[in-house]
Amino acid sequence: MGSKEQAGAGGADPVRIISRRMIKPPQSPSDSGQAVNIHLTPWDLRLITIDYIQKGILLPKPPAGGVGERLVDILASSFERALGKFYPFAGRLAVEPHDGGTVAALLQCTGEGAEFIHAMAPGVAVADIVGSVHIPSVVWAFFPLNYVLGADAATESLPVLSAQVTELADGVFIGMSMNHSVGDGAAFWEFFNAWSEINRGGVDLREVSSVAPVHQRFFIDTSPVPVRLPFGKLQDVVRRFERRTVEECFFTFSAASIQKLKARANSETAATVTISSLQALLAHVWRAVSRARRLPPEQETSYSLLIGCRGRVKGITQGYMGNAVVLAKASSTVGEILDKGLGWTALQLNRVVASFDEAAMVEWLDRWTREQDFLYAGNLSSRGASVLTGSSPRFDVFGNNFGWGEPVAVRSGPGNKLDGKLTVFEGPEQGGRFASRRKRSRGLSPMRSSWTP
Repeated sequence: MGSKEQAGAGGADPVRIISRRMIKPPQSPSDSGQAVNIHLTPWDLRLITIDYIQKGILLPKPPAGGVGERLVDILASSFERALGKFYPFAGRLAVEPHDGGTVAALLQCTGEGAEFIHAMAPGVAVADIVGSVHIPSVVWAFFPLNYVLGADAATESLPVLSAQVTELADGVFIGMSMNHSVGDGAAFWEFFNAWSEINRGGVDLREVSSVAPVHQRFFIDTSPVPVRLPFGKLQDVVRRFERRTVEECFFTFSAASIQKLKARANSETAATVTISSLQALLAHVWRAVSRARRLPPEQETSYSLLIGCRGRVKGITQGYMGNAVVLAKASSTVGEILDKGLGWTALQLNRVVASFDEAAMVEWLDRWTREQDFLYAGNLSSRGASVLTGSSPRFDVFGNNFGWGEPVAVRSGPGNKLDGKLTVFEGPEQGGRFASRRKRSRGLSPMRSSWTP
């Protein structure tokens, strides 16, 4: 296929697309008797209005002889085998018209394939990506389906999963984009983990160590199936917002730093409450960002974070492949989180997580089918006063060794980039955490000095 140039930072270091192909699973769902259609739940449908999930890993360069088309063909083969276990990711979103001017969105397991792209960026080195706290914009060109919303996949018959293998001067970047209405971060990394394990060891699908995927969606007893949306066509639900330029930075916290934060937070709270490492870290970030923004003490600020429902809602197992997360928010004033200390701030986050209630979640799922609301990137903007965290340090990122070395770094694409958004990953060091911070360039310099624990 023809090549395509994607400009990197300042127009330099272009990323050239060498080839594109659709990879189909080795067996179609109809051949195996598996469900052909997967109806989307309120959790899924609420996210059909935002960008694809985009995450990827930076790997060292394979040994001599293991690059170029040979490398790509090997990765494509293991990608195909992984799709055999995660067959819905080779399907397509579709829209069904219903009575009363309504529509239903569903994932059809057609086996049409997931996209697989080979690209080259010979002018980009590993050091260009990891050598600075600032992430170069060329990284965004390592990802496919940039700025595509979930609903676009249904109206334009786009793949719900796409992977891009970009060969660098001295490394390889594997980026993947997944439609957020098809699955959440847990589902995304389960597929990534299975793909790398298959490529690393040539194992049979039955031997892959990841949990058995559960593709059947969870609906409460009172929910209609399918859930009808009150629109004449699916595109009516879409809202497109101006995408403001953000400057993306990446900070590393060592295991020792995190333990220090955790100990400090717990020393400042009652003995009956245990602050987790993640809660201590996020509280530290919340305070640092508020201080760097020079917000007035009376300014209201909030911290929004995702709470996983796997293991918290009956019927949602660890292998559940749909969306199973809820957005929760802690609110305070800038003066309170700065004056009352790390422990008090972490306690606010702790209480939000502890307040999760299964019955209330089930009630929300029931109510959503009648009173539908969708997540829009424009509504998530911090407006200069709040912080939002995505992803999870529990996802196995650095275990994705494809056979020639462990990942050097993890990065994300341009999807869902917002001022005030923080993405947390596990670190390569046991007990450490990575935090990727997105912020508009104004006010960035004072923030950098605020991150020291």
